[in-house]
Amino acid sequence: MKTSLRTFMLPVLILSYSMLTGTDIPYLTGRVNDYAQILSSETHQSLTEILRAHENRTGNQIVVLTIPTIGGESIEEYAADVFKAWGLGQKGIDNGILIVVVPNDRRMRIEVGYGLEPALTDGMAGQIIRTVMTPRFKDGNYDEGIAGGARAVIGVLEGGELPDMAEDSGSSAGSNDFFEGPDLPIRERILIGAFIFGIIGLFTVMGILTPAGGWFLYFFLIPFWAMFPIVVVGSRGAFACLITYLIAFPIAKLIIRNSKWYKKAKKDMRSKGRASIGGFRFTSGGSGRSWSSGSSSSFSGGGGSSGGGGASGSW
Repeated sequence: MKTSLRTFMLPVLILSYSMLTGTDIPYLTGRVNDYAQILSSETHQSLTEILRAHENRTGNQIVVLTIPTIGGESIEEYAADVFKAWGLGQKGIDNGILIVVVPNDRRMRIEVGYGLEPALTDGMAGQIIRTVMTPRFKDGNYDEGIAGGARAVIGVLEGGELPDMAEDSGSSAGSNDFFEGPDLPIRERILIGAFIFGIIGLFTVMGILTPAGGWFLYFFLIPFWAMFPIVVVGSRGAFACLITYLIAFPIAKLIIRNSKWYKKAKKDMRSKGRASIGGFRFTSGGSGRSWSSGSSSSFSGGGGSSGGGGASGSW
């Protein structure tokens, strides 16, 4: 009777705590916790056996969680909270791994315990997400995506390297996911993109409008357009940005050079050493060139970095 009462009360207490704290951490029911109900009973059973066998062989504890939605919460923060609440892995060894899939939000994450980070690096976890799980999820095949991701994780932990995923890599490479940049939430992509493109975009416009010194800015900004966009739109997107910049800048320069205001600004620059275009005052002196606005404001660039154990993805 007491055992039945404790079994009944535990979920109730956890649910009450979640309602009070606003943290939606579900009850740990086993190695596979399919709260989103996206797995077939066969996959649920076979995956449980695979994870149990791996734990018996190595001691590593791999747990799968599917949940319909986490609202506006970050997948990284949610996975870390669940990992901590469930206490995955052995104490002092930290050999736990949590695979989280949120179908309604189209997000996923492989959260790796500290003790397994050297064996399953962030790059490896990200590759498993991109080449094994994401293509299957896009096809609506959650059974193969989750089971395949779990098998790939086990393959890394037991074999020391990623399994052969040439077929999956090909399907991923052929997809239309053009913006394949780092796994960042859309809000972070927008904020970082506004910062990066705002700065280099401003200097690009100034280079186009500047009667003197514009071509110096053209060549100066090439490495910035080649590297900075990678953070937001990935390597393919950055390459497209670079090609667009290399072509569009000279074309824009040639188009405006015959306009009256540009000719006047160019003449003023030669005769007076300064010119005003659109509220900005351009000056030249000696062998250098400079530009300033009417309020003599200046711009400077900077950046930041982020990281964590594991990798996230979307589809």
